[in-house]
Amino acid sequence: MGESSRKGDAFGDGYYETKKHSDTMFAYNVYPCTIPKDFTFVPLHWQDSMEIIYVKRGRGRVQVDQEMFQAEKGDIYIVPPGHLHGMQSLPRESMEYENIIFDIAFLGGGIDVCSQKYLQPMVSGKVRLPVRVGKEDAMYGQMSACLDAADGLCSARPVGYELGVKGRLLLFFSMLFRYGADCGNRGREVPNAEKLKLVLSKIERDYDKQLTVADGADVCGYSESHFMRWFKEATGRSFGGYLIEYRLERAAYALRNSGDTVLEIAEQTGFENLSNFNRLFRKRFEMTPSAFRRGGR
Repeated sequence: MGESSRKGDAFGDGYYETKKHSDTMFAYNVYPCTIPKDFTFVPLHWQDSMEIIYVKRGRGRVQVDQEMFQAEKGDIYIVPPGHLHGMQSLPRESMEYENIIFDIAFLGGGIDVCSQKYLQPMVSGKVRLPVRVGKEDAMYGQMSACLDAADGLCSARPVGYELGVKGRLLLFFSMLFRYGADCGNRGREVPNAEKLKLVLSKIERDYDKQLTVADGADVCGYSESHFMRWFKEATGRSFGGYLIEYRLERAAYALRNSGDTVLEIAEQTGFENLSNFNRLFRKRFEMTPSAFRRGGR
């Protein structure tokens, strides 16, 4: 198996997600996931679909654009098409969540007032809505009930369930727009997001090679000093810190899903020094690579 195939096996198609999540007749899917059971983390990525992350149990970290949240049971995160988002586990903790993914056209299209006044401005970025809705928010109970009801309809599939799912989603977004207008929380936009996507794609391709601040700056056409400030503002981490974290997460995935030795995995993920890899891995996961491979035992 070649190097590119090995890298593709670990995390699918990379930062820009191209997987078709649903058929065109009913463009709505729900994926139950657990971090770190299913995968140790989900790197920053984007797709053309709408995504709602609904935390069902446990705790973890969720990032949407440049905002990082410590996610708790019940939290709802809204990710419009094209926006960066990712997830990480917390040491010795797990997080169960639903990925609710659908095409924006599922909610409606054409020239009706719903599309023109609300949906299209949301997709284009002209309207910025809250990223997170939590239990402390006034409309949380009604909004979470919409998602729970859609789940129940998809499970039971009674006659007309598709209409019911669409109706619950439209009600969810009507409350989201109202909540956004009431609280004034519009979220924060990543400056020069398209350039950040280019940098993230380069990390995904070349994380196992020697990558420097100069390499990242070259992708953007920035000076190194400007690039370092901009990258930290956009991601909340330094370029070097983000790269190390990404390599460690790739290594954690390989430990759980391959028979390669710890030394081989360290080398494959860009670490030239085994003792340095062990030290950094232990700091991130609070256990040695060997213990992590054994499931923390």
